[in-house]
Amino acid sequence: MTRVTTHVAAVQLSSTADKAQNLQTAERQIRAATDQGAELVVLPELFNCLGDFPTIMAAAEPIPGPTCDRMSQLAAELGIHLCAGSICETSQSPGLGYNTALLFDDSGQLLLRYRKIHLFQIDHPEQPRLNEPDFMLPGDEIAAVETKHGSLGLATCYDLRFPELFRMLSQRQVEIVLFPSAFTHFTGQAHWHTLVRARAIENQCFFIAANQSGYHTDTLRSYGHSMIVDAWGNVLAEVHDDDCNESNTDDAMTITATLDRQSMIEVRRRIPALHNRRLDTN
Repeated sequence: MTRVTTHVAAVQLSSTADKAQNLQTAERQIRAATDQGAELVVLPELFNCLGDFPTIMAAAEPIPGPTCDRMSQLAAELGIHLCAGSICETSQSPGLGYNTALLFDDSGQLLLRYRKIHLFQIDHPEQPRLNEPDFMLPGDEIAAVETKHGSLGLATCYDLRFPELFRMLSQRQVEIVLFPSAFTHFTGQAHWHTLVRARAIENQCFFIAANQSGYHTDTLRSYGHSMIVDAWGNVLAEVHDDDCNESNTDDAMTITATLDRQSMIEVRRRIPALHNRRLDTN
């Protein structure tokens, strides 16, 4: 039976190329979230290694593999559902990997493996050029599963700009979107809050957006401001990075909130936008 309320957490990290340190920090924050009553915890994108793309590729792992096994064991030990952000997964194509998000249940079983569909590209005079497709292969499968906490769906970072993906999740009855991210500081300042809230509002679902923050290299900086948003677009919790040290290099923060499923049902009942959709027009 689906629970009426679920206590959730979004973990914000400032991951670097030091995989061992990243995993230690992530585990500490997961345990802290569980101590606060969290039953469902979300980590950010590339939580176990984040730097330039060659560095990320050098840390690629198979699934199952060391990071996957460690997160599975932790989920089982703590009795939580754990979205282990994303990691770089090895592929059969030399020099290329997948940006893969993982969801474990409270027994440690791998419920979902989502390979990021939309790969990030930016070419702006004020920013370093980034081209994820030079290093990653795109996924091609939607990821959703029914759990005791409701129907959960996965999406990752740049996916946020593609509302069609979230419509497809909504068509699979997703009630909570788990969203690992490493949204850049430059784009995050402009679009993060607007897009996260918009995806929650238009799909009348909860949205747990766990973002990276701070400097990962001298030039690569993430925006932070991890958020938990309800189906009306209310921000239930947010990391206010402006209150943190400017570099954020040593900061890891966890926010929690209680999701009330009945409130989502009421939003959908009062404004039946999902039911009112028209796909029969030219």
